[in-house]
Amino acid sequence: MIEERYPELHPILDEHGVLELVLNDAAKLNAVDGALHRALANVWRDVDADPRVRAVLLRAEGRAFSAGGDLAWVEQLAIDFEARARGFREARDLVYNIVNCSKPTVSAINGVAVGAGLALALLTDISIAGRSARFIDGHTKLGVAAGDHAVLAWPILCGLARARYYLLLCERLDGATAAEIGLVALCVEDDELLARAREAAHRLATGSATAIRWTKQSLNHWLRMAGPAFEASLAAEFLGFSGPDVHEGLAAIREKRDPRFTGPSDD
Repeated sequence: MIEERYPELHPILDEHGVLELVLNDAAKLNAVDGALHRALANVWRDVDADPRVRAVLLRAEGRAFSAGGDLAWVEQLAIDFEARARGFREARDLVYNIVNCSKPTVSAINGVAVGAGLALALLTDISIAGRSARFIDGHTKLGVAAGDHAVLAWPILCGLARARYYLLLCERLDGATAAEIGLVALCVEDDELLARAREAAHRLATGSATAIRWTKQSLNHWLRMAGPAFEASLAAEFLGFSGPDVHEGLAAIREKRDPRFTGPSDD
């Protein structure tokens, strides 16, 4: 059962078939380590197969949705080929599994959202952000290409020009701006976030399962058509984990300073 297989996600299934998956390591700002990354990649297959589940709500406890990759895990990706190969496969599965999951999904995005957590938040069918939410892709500042979901989803959600701006420059944007440009579906006051997200998940769970799931299946062909661009970006990201810039990016994050990249500019 999902409740037993994915303790990292603290699953809660209510009487209407709404499954809440909860990022709940507030002390680490819900940073994603190897075990959580694996769970986030695999859980969607079990969600799809579980007849009890009619809708999913992805949310977080604490003051951040997810601060991105746990730095110790990111460092392991940079020095260990086997970890990098496994992370590459899981990152691909994480995106495709939620896109292909037949059950409708909702995210309630609070605080900072970066990395794999941001990927899932933006790939849910209905993404709702609190006004104080802060989005940043973060990859180029780390010294790797924007992989994960970014090249797949951002141009479709907010347009190519804005995707270039936010992904190349690693610019932050708040919940209101994310809703204004179409990156998320809705921005609400922070104290309304969970109630609004639960309301949306409940409506999905009690609606016509076939109508909702078949509509989702059809809409997500827009994302599937971008699959080649996504896979190219993911390969470029993980190639970057074998290069020198990621080590400087990690050092800059730990030392709370701007990175000073000195790697070759000739690619």
